[in-house]
Amino acid sequence: MRRMLSVALLLACLAWAQGGKEALPPPDFADAAYGPHERNVLDLWRPPSPHPTPLVIYIHGGGFRAGDKRTLPAALLQRLLEAGISVAAINYRFSQHAPYPGPMEDGARAVQYLRWRAREWNLNPKAFGATGASAGAGISLWIAFRDDMAEPQSPDPVRRQSTRLQAVAVAGAQTTYDPREIARIVGEAAARHPALEPFYGLYGEQLKTEKAYRMFAEASPITHLTRDDPPVLLLYFEPDKPLPPDAKPGDGIHHPRFGLYLKERMDKLGIECVVRYPGDSGPPVDLAKEITEFFRKHLTDR
Repeated sequence: MRRMLSVALLLACLAWAQGGKEALPPPDFADAAYGPHERNVLDLWRPPSPHPTPLVIYIHGGGFRAGDKRTLPAALLQRLLEAGISVAAINYRFSQHAPYPGPMEDGARAVQYLRWRAREWNLNPKAFGATGASAGAGISLWIAFRDDMAEPQSPDPVRRQSTRLQAVAVAGAQTTYDPREIARIVGEAAARHPALEPFYGLYGEQLKTEKAYRMFAEASPITHLTRDDPPVLLLYFEPDKPLPPDAKPGDGIHHPRFGLYLKERMDKLGIECVVRYPGDSGPPVDLAKEITEFFRKHLTDR
């Protein structure tokens, strides 16, 4: 059963999605290059541990056009480290550098790179999770639901690694990037978000072609959902209410109906999917604590 949350969660979600205001501690490894582009870099923080630790990968938001790994919330980093979980924060190419599938492929490459370095960096390659908000949430879900993209025969040792994730906890996720589905489940205004055209590199009438429709399906995390996919926690900023008649283009792009749409599918497959969003009642929550507890439940003791 869905839990309806207070306005306090709305404010907390917004603060989390925008990134922490507190300075982050220096990472153990800074700007490690996981790919050839200048934005293919990541930072890694590790808790002291004699044993390989689980890992959570933070993927920032920004409409696929902006953002930075330094928006990792300090409170979330602290809680995960205290729970014995390592944390990586990645940058990836924006849509102006590489439209879809560029940002998603970079996220998958970062997962592979971290698995490739797992022994050296004391990480448990069987306990990888991902988190993030908005675009970063969508990338996390896309990686989680895709079939494994490992290429065992590749001459590149990074590409031989698995892309599979064991848990995902995200905020403000779009579970589909198909404008037609967005219009149906959320509203026309959300389907006209200005980030969608550059995300696909398609404009105007180009979005009404068979090529575009194939891309919509390929880019949407929910398309790839199968019974063997990991558990998901979805946090949203908005109450579950219809968009107003005067909604502006882009309004509703973080609507909880994206999460409820995914939950219906995951429930049928018997996969854990928790959706939380602001409502008329319910206790305020500590988002960093809730996300950490979700990862503790699904990543530890593997």
